[in-house]
Amino acid sequence: MRRALQLSAVALAAALCAALSNMDAFAQQAGRPRARDLGVPFEGTPGPLNAITDVRGVEVGFVTLVSGEGRLAPGRGPVRTGVTAVLPRGREGRGRVFGAWHTLNGNGEMTGTTWLEESGNLGTPVLITNTHSVGVVRDAVIEWNARRGTGEGYSGDFSLPVVAETWDGFLNDINGFHVRKEHVFQALDGAKAGPVPEGNVGGGTGMVTHGFKGGTGTSSRVLAAAEGGYTVGVLVQANYGRRDLLRIAGVPVGREITDLTPERGKAGDARAGDGEGSIIVVVATDAPLLPHQLKRLARRISLGVGASGGRGEDSSGDIFIAFSTANQEAGKTEGTAQLTMLPNERINPLFRATVEATEEAVVNAMVAAETMRGINGNTVHALPHERLREVLRKYNRLAK
Repeated sequence: MRRALQLSAVALAAALCAALSNMDAFAQQAGRPRARDLGVPFEGTPGPLNAITDVRGVEVGFVTLVSGEGRLAPGRGPVRTGVTAVLPRGREGRGRVFGAWHTLNGNGEMTGTTWLEESGNLGTPVLITNTHSVGVVRDAVIEWNARRGTGEGYSGDFSLPVVAETWDGFLNDINGFHVRKEHVFQALDGAKAGPVPEGNVGGGTGMVTHGFKGGTGTSSRVLAAAEGGYTVGVLVQANYGRRDLLRIAGVPVGREITDLTPERGKAGDARAGDGEGSIIVVVATDAPLLPHQLKRLARRISLGVGASGGRGEDSSGDIFIAFSTANQEAGKTEGTAQLTMLPNERINPLFRATVEATEEAVVNAMVAAETMRGINGNTVHALPHERLREVLRKYNRLAK
């Protein structure tokens, strides 16, 4: 009995810390600039929120875990990690959506992709965390779905969830396994529409992008009425890239800002964060695309990553997923499903929107992120806003 009470107290404390951390993450976003606010010019027209949640029905939830300072003590911290949840039809939504995935380089993990490839259906939320927490997050999603009564017995819709990862071991006690199932439940239960926090939040908390602090970023594009008026939304967990390859709006920012590289603390022995790592990208759209068309969309994500300087390097896990919220009968199990499909001849604007929103989401992740010190004093610096503006001005690319 005492043991059970102790465990409950620990779980309650963890839940409270996570909730407070999430409140802080949302509070920090208020008044913080995004890339466009700094004058970074991007192609295309963003949605009202310039976020993945511009696609109606999509909700996003986070749990951000930050605690401890100083020397690494495995199992005790410092902790710089979390979990991100993307729900295609929201918390109250039921049923499948059409989906597909693509990998630019496979030194990473995204579970559930075999069934996604086979069926063309996505029946679960998409979650992103750190590399060593994929297992516990996957199991927690199954339990969350089972508790909600979304299936009986075996079902690919909730037994084979999609969970992806990037490595945060330069800043986080990654072998401490600090992400627990209650954190996953909180991210899922707390998912909502509206503005999406960026930078050091959720699964992106401890991530590094092109040698600057990175993490979570999002963006969207709305097509012109003549192109269908559809929306494409992107969310990234960016943890990849060499500094010298970083380009923002076509400008070689990484070659202009060569200092502020990741710093190891005196006791640091973790892998440095410049040139190694991964990126996970989630694309949502309300355009009526079938699975093979969503596969084509997912492939174009690579072009957006490449525009920012990603090269799909050997050590990188560049894994992408795309889904469509159209076709409400995509998950129908009886009779004949009534579906609509956008002709392939009209898909090019969606390709462009995906590339544009991916590029901007990566930059938004860096602009929102703040300098972070983690295990052993290892430090990753934020992209300096005013220096970025100076570089853009030098190349006549500053929008304002």
